Amino acid sequence: MPFCTQCGSEVKPVAAFCQSCGARQAAARPDTAGPGGQGKDFLDTLSPRSASLLCYVPIAGWIPCVVFLAADRFRNDDNVRFHAFQGLYLFVAWLVLASDWGIGSTLHLIGSRRYHLDGLVHLALIGTWIYMLIQTSQNVRIRLPLIGEWAERSLTKGS
Repeated sequence: MPFCTQCGSEVKPVAAFCQSCGARQAAARPDTAGPGGQGKDFLDTLSPRSASLLCYVPIAGWIPCVVFLAADRFRNDDNVRFHAFQGLYLFVAWLVLASDWGIGSTLHLIGSRRYHLDGLVHLALIGTWIYMLIQTSQNVRIRLPLIGEWAERSLTKGS
């Protein structure tokens, strides 16, 4: 047990203040504290496998992709960076294929069957995200056609 720096009373190892005199304990800091007495960064507690999984959350996965690519924590982790690039490119494919300003506008020219094609495109992309979630959860690195190649290229350019 440590002792108070002011009065010498016994204090708990994680106590910020002495229970006897109320003096601040400079050396006492909880295990979860980081620099400056703040809690650990969320990314420090995140495993690489979990980070890779978050890259394939349907539609919203682009947010963790950008965070992981910018974070120092995963700067040297090629596996997480690959999944972040691939997840980001998969989201871009969603934007291009499922929007009215991309290929969706071309599908509009086909006529009334457009809604069937849009539904199939949406279903295929969501199915791809789910497939990637399952494979990544089993630590299998799947390289999607075209998108996976772009992710590999982005990975090697960043090194």
